[in-house]
Amino acid sequence: MPTHRDAAEPDAAAAAAPSPPHYLKHRQRARARFLSGDAETVADYELLELLLFYAIDRVDVRPLAKDLLKEFGGLGGVLAADRQRLNRYPRINERSLALFAAVRELSRRLARETLLDRPVISSWAQLVEYCRLGLAEETTERFRILFLDRKNRLIADELQQRGTVDHVPVYPREVIKRALELSASALILVHNHPSGDPTPSSADVEITRQVREIAERLGICVHDHVIVGRQGTQSLRQLGLI
Repeated sequence: MPTHRDAAEPDAAAAAAPSPPHYLKHRQRARARFLSGDAETVADYELLELLLFYAIDRVDVRPLAKDLLKEFGGLGGVLAADRQRLNRYPRINERSLALFAAVRELSRRLARETLLDRPVISSWAQLVEYCRLGLAEETTERFRILFLDRKNRLIADELQQRGTVDHVPVYPREVIKRALELSASALILVHNHPSGDPTPSSADVEITRQVREIAERLGICVHDHVIVGRQGTQSLRQLGLI
C-alpha cells in the first residue's frame, strides 16, 4: 500500500511544476475575443499581434506590434514596409515577412475581384480603393496600367515601371504597344506619390498628354490618370486635366 508520503508526492510535483508563460494565456484570450464576433472593436496593435502569433513563437509580441505601428504609421505601412527596415527588428523573421506580404496581396486580390466582370467606370469607388490598396504605402514610385475591353471591363492590371522616391520613367510607346498586344480598347493610368501628397505634378500631366495623343490615333481611349498617396487620391479627369 502507498504510504502517506507516496500519496502526497504527485501533489507536490504538480505544485512544483512551472506555470505556463503569461503570453500563452494572452494569445488564447486574444484569439477568443476576435472569434467571438468582436473584430471591429479590436485595436490595430491587437490585430497585428494576431498576425505575429503565427510567425513568432514563445514570446510576447505586443511590444513589437506597437513599435512597428509607431515606426511605419499604421497597418498599411507595416504590411508594405521595406524588408531591410523590418529586419532591423530582431524578432522579425522570414515567416513574418512572408505573412505581411501575403496579407497585403490577399487584400489587393480581394479588391480586384470586386472589379471583375463589371464596367470599372461605373464602379469608381471600388476602383479607387483597389488602386489605393496596391500603391498608397509604397516607398518608391510605381506606374501601373489598367487595360480595359470595349465594355470597360478589366482585362489586366500590370506594373509597367518601378522608379525612385520621386520619379518613375514612363515610355508612352511601350504603354500603347502593350495595349495593342492585349487588344485593349481603353486605359486607366495609375501611379503613386511616396511623399503622400497625390497632387499631380506638371510631369504627370505631360506624360498623360503624350500617352493620350498616341492612344487616340489608334482608337484607344485614356479614361483617366489616378494618382495615389497616403493622403488620398486624385483623378486628372476630375481635376479637368484630361
